[in-house]
Amino acid sequence: MDLLTSLFFEYGALALAGVAAGIIAGLLGVGGGIVMVPVMTTIFAASGMDEAVILHVAVATSLAVIVPTGTSSALAHHRKGAVSGELLKLWAPFMVVASFLAGISAGFYSSLVMRLIFGIMAILIAVNSVVPIQKKLMEHLSDSARTHRTSAAIIGYISSLMGIGGGSLSVPTMTALGRTVHQAVGTSSALGVFIAVPGALGFVLSGWGVAGVPDYALGYVYFPAFLALAVGAILFAPVGAAIAHRLSGVWLKRVLTIYLLIVGTRMILKAISG
Repeated sequence: MDLLTSLFFEYGALALAGVAAGIIAGLLGVGGGIVMVPVMTTIFAASGMDEAVILHVAVATSLAVIVPTGTSSALAHHRKGAVSGELLKLWAPFMVVASFLAGISAGFYSSLVMRLIFGIMAILIAVNSVVPIQKKLMEHLSDSARTHRTSAAIIGYISSLMGIGGGSLSVPTMTALGRTVHQAVGTSSALGVFIAVPGALGFVLSGWGVAGVPDYALGYVYFPAFLALAVGAILFAPVGAAIAHRLSGVWLKRVLTIYLLIVGTRMILKAISG
C-alpha cells in the first residue's frame, strides 16, 4: 500500500468516526470521545506512532474535537429548551478547574495507567447502565448545591483523562438527582464544552516538548486527526440532537444503555487481549 492510499484510509476512517461521534454526541449528550478515542488509538498504532504517547494524543485530540462538537450539539439542544441554566451555573466552574488539572496531571501518567483509567471507567459506565449502582449510591444524597458541585468536579477530572465529554457520567448523575433524561442530555452536551476546553489546554501544556509526539501537534493535540474528525462531528451533532427529541425518555434511556454496553464490552475484550 503506497503512502497516498494509506493516508486515504487513515483519514477516511477518522472522518467516519467523526460522523459517528457527532450523531452520538447529539443523541446521547456525550462528547463522542468514547467513540473517537478507541478509533484513534487503533489508527495511531497502525501508523507507527510511539506507543508511549498514543493514548495521550488520542485523548487530547478527542477533547479538542469535543469543543466544536459539544458546542454544535448544545446549541441544538438549547433551541429545544433542554439546557438547564441552573445546572450549568452549579456544574461548569467546578468542571473547568477539575478538567484543567486532569490535563496537566496527564503528563505524569504512563500509557498503561491511561489505558487502565479508560478501560475501567468504560466498564463501570456500562455496568451502571444495566444495574443502577450510581442511583442506589446517590439516592440518599440531597439534591443540594454541594452534591452537584462535588459530582461536577469528579466527573470533570475523570472525563478529561478519558477524552470524553462527560455525558456518560453526568447524565445518570443528573437523573439520579431528579432531572429528566432530556434535560440531563441537553445540559450535559453543554457541559462537555466546559470539560473539553480546559482539558485540551491542560494536555497542550503537559505534552509540550514530549518525545514521540507526532509532527503537527500542539502538545498532545494532533491537528491532522482533529481536522479529520471535527468536520463530520460538527455537521452531524445536530442530526443526533434532532433524533433525541423524537424519542421518548424511556427509549432514550434504552439507547444510552445499549450504546454503553457495546462500548464497555469492547473495552473489556481489548483489555483482556492486551
